[in-house]
Amino acid sequence: MTSPVVTSAGESYVAAFDELISATRVPAGAQSVRRAAFDRFASLGFPTTKNEDWHFTSVASIAEQDFALLTSRSGDVKRAELQRFTFGATDWYTMVFVNGRFTPELSDLARLPAGLKIRDLASSWEKSPEGVRGIGLVTSYEGNAFTALNTAFMYDGAVIEIAKDVDVDRPIHVVYVTDATAAKGMMHPRNLVTVGRNARATVIESYISTSDAMYLVNAVTEVSVAEGATLRHYKIQREGLRAFHIGTVEARQARDSHYVSFSFATGAELSRTNIYTTLDGEGCGATLNGLYMLDGEQTCDHQTQIIHAQPNCFSRELYKGVLDDRAHGVFNGKVYVHPIAQKTDGKQTNKTLLLSDTAHMDTKPQLEIFADDVKCTHGATIGQIDETALFYLKSRGIDRGLARRLLTYAFAADVLETIEVGAVREGLERMTLERFAGPS
Repeated sequence: MTSPVVTSAGESYVAAFDELISATRVPAGAQSVRRAAFDRFASLGFPTTKNEDWHFTSVASIAEQDFALLTSRSGDVKRAELQRFTFGATDWYTMVFVNGRFTPELSDLARLPAGLKIRDLASSWEKSPEGVRGIGLVTSYEGNAFTALNTAFMYDGAVIEIAKDVDVDRPIHVVYVTDATAAKGMMHPRNLVTVGRNARATVIESYISTSDAMYLVNAVTEVSVAEGATLRHYKIQREGLRAFHIGTVEARQARDSHYVSFSFATGAELSRTNIYTTLDGEGCGATLNGLYMLDGEQTCDHQTQIIHAQPNCFSRELYKGVLDDRAHGVFNGKVYVHPIAQKTDGKQTNKTLLLSDTAHMDTKPQLEIFADDVKCTHGATIGQIDETALFYLKSRGIDRGLARRLLTYAFAADVLETIEVGAVREGLERMTLERFAGPS
């Protein structure tokens, strides 16, 4: 028997959960996890601004909606519609999901190299159960309502496994696209990425839309990076401007591993991206960078958490934001250093550029250090375009509109330069120039 959910749309969630249980086949163990997660979500309810982690962001607009669960394949997305979202790449390993369901006819998974497995979660429950046993081992839903909701409704997603000593020769692109048929629907993608010992790979997650429909995407990605392995992980959020997007990425790193993350966000009416990693082996490192560009009345919230659990590890963070009109940005960066984690070297920076007097930014860097031999710094700045630089460009014959664009691009350029995949870097650089272009 299901539990009541503490929201105004509670009955619809109960009905959707009952429908999912009856309509999908998963192993008994996974079914039990689903039920436990739903009960936990019912107990937690949606977070409010009284919750410290959500102090600056209200999700009332999500909690008050009556979303329908999309349980079967729907939509009519054409391959040509995806071209503007694929960075011009034609040879990447590409997995496409339409309205939350795997769509093989739009995917390119032929000729995978030895040591690389890419499967959809929906079929893996029965066909490859050994490949999905890792679900729930990295992330916990006990204290996170949206992770609990995702776990309760998890059914489809990407399962990526890179064997030890494999250097994947090209990026793996996982694309979640919604179209107009997803209106007032909710999707809960669950992804699992496992990188074996001394392996190297690049995974790109894109969340995009071909319509202006209102919908909810609540995604969770679990990442395991083994000893000596390196994963470059890019998350691109370009949802429709009436959409709601909650995305959680949680990684666990072993000795001498390196996890490189980049979060890019321009879409959705309300979005929240959580990037968490635990440095659980000596000598490993984490690099978390990001760029968010907002206008209108968009709200974009980023929360990062780096747990230094072992000695001799490093972490670097650089998040930048560009806000126009009445947009609202949030950055909350946490770094936690365990007593055992001596010789930790951590640096965190958040910088935001406000292009209007009505844009608003809340930033909260947090350091909790319980070791005495560490180097940890953090800094945050919020400001407007430098009038001196603007005057200088105008004095050289550059009109105000173009000067504004150049200075905005220059502000974002250094964080974009950290992206190692050329096609992605160049594509996002173009978007940065175009986002606030206006008349020259």
